[in-house]
Amino acid sequence: MGAATHRQRGRLATWHGDGHIRSVHAPYLPYALATPSFPFRHLAALAGRAPIGGAREVALGCFMAARLAAELGPNGLALSDEARAARAASAKSWLGTLTLPASVRTPIAKCIESSAKGSQTAVARDLVALSAACASYLDGASRAELDALAAGLHEGGGVALPTAASEA
Repeated sequence: MGAATHRQRGRLATWHGDGHIRSVHAPYLPYALATPSFPFRHLAALAGRAPIGGAREVALGCFMAARLAAELGPNGLALSDEARAARAASAKSWLGTLTLPASVRTPIAKCIESSAKGSQTAVARDLVALSAACASYLDGASRAELDALAAGLHEGGGVALPTAASEA
C-alpha cells in the first residue's frame, strides 16, 4: 500500500500541518474490569512459597500487621475506634495460633496493638522495629514494602505503598 493522500489522511485521524497525528486514546470496553492492585504482594508471595513452619508464619504475621497499619493511611478505611480495636483484638487472637519465635512475636503483636490506637507515628516506629526483628526471615522486597509503609506513615501523608510501588 502506498502513501495515503492528504484527503485520505484526514479521514483516518486529525491531521496537523506538521505531519503528525495526535495520540489516539484506546477506548475502554464497557465490560472491562479495572486492573486490581494488591498491596504487599511480596509479603504474600513470600508466605506462599515459604515452607510450612517458621518462615511462612513470620511472613503471614508481618502481612497481617502491614495490612492493619496501611489502613491508617489516607487510602485506608474510615473505621471507628471501636471497629479498629475489634479488628486488632481479632488479629491478636489469630496471631496466638501461629508458632512464632519469641523474638518476632512481640514486635508483630506490638504493631497490631498500635494500629488499634490510630497513631501513624507510633505504628511507623513499630513497623521499623518489626522489619528489623524479622530481617532474617524476610527477603529484600518484603522488607522494602514494610520500610516504604513505615516511611509513608511516619511522614503523615501519602502512604508510599499500597498500589503501584510494589509492582517492581
